[in-house]
Amino acid sequence: MKLAVLRGGKSAERDVSLRSGEQVAKALRGRGHDVTPVDLDAGTWDVLRDGTFDCVFNALHGRMGEDGTVQGMLELLGLAYTGSGVLASALCMDKSRAAKVMQGVGLHVPEFEELEIKEGVAADVVERVVARFGLPLVVKPVREGSTIGLTIAKDADAVASGLVLAGRYDRRVLVQRFATGTEVTIGVLATPDLQVLPTLEIVSENPVYDYDAKYTAGKSHHIIPARIPEAARAAASDAAARAFIELGCSGMARVDIIVDPEGTPWMLEVNTVPGLTELSLLPDAARAAGIAFDELCQRLVDHAVGRHRRHVGPGAL
Repeated sequence: MKLAVLRGGKSAERDVSLRSGEQVAKALRGRGHDVTPVDLDAGTWDVLRDGTFDCVFNALHGRMGEDGTVQGMLELLGLAYTGSGVLASALCMDKSRAAKVMQGVGLHVPEFEELEIKEGVAADVVERVVARFGLPLVVKPVREGSTIGLTIAKDADAVASGLVLAGRYDRRVLVQRFATGTEVTIGVLATPDLQVLPTLEIVSENPVYDYDAKYTAGKSHHIIPARIPEAARAAASDAAARAFIELGCSGMARVDIIVDPEGTPWMLEVNTVPGLTELSLLPDAARAAGIAFDELCQRLVDHAVGRHRRHVGPGAL
């Protein structure tokens, strides 16, 4: 097939997206496809419109790629594309609204509050959220990924500075009760049959599994399956599948969860275009399930093409 791989873009995750796109393009070329890398810029519409591509593999992370905007462009162009559609992409990128959906279907979500950061942070706001949620407290932008702008605040001063930091990336900021337990991530595929990948435990050499730990070799370790009781693994896997379904995801997603000492899975977020670099979590989990990276990419492309054909009807391609 003639394929385009969207990567790069304008979000704070541009560098990671370039790496993801490079890995995907290499894998798909290895499968014999004609692959064109496409960076997201002012000319992208024309390149995709005139490129006669059979499918677009979306390897864009963060805003203007994972949030429904690019998906809308591809819908208007009538092109097959990998991953979730417009609504699910936008919803999962919005941590606050996604959390409300997950709460609404009975999944466990750490208590949270959304704040709007305009100019400065009032001392009474810091006092109020500390009194409500306790310390440590999680502070993060509502619409960013890769832990960009995230702070685990251990005192009131850190809460204040964390709100300022998060506000640099998004005027909407989430403050959330810190969930204690084992940090796991669970990949879910639907190409089209639903497949929950093995639980993956994250062990970070840094105090927080941050951007540096995620994308620097040796700074984090993946343990598959996660070192939690079998009942907790089953509960976390079930919760990941339910979140994927209820949020309307398609193709692939990665669900981040904290499993507490009692075995309760606490939902953190759902990533609809998870990292696909050589150090990323979803490819590792797929390999543990016997799915090589090139096969994973092929399955996502095949699913996208099949979905598009069903959507546009016979004879439309």
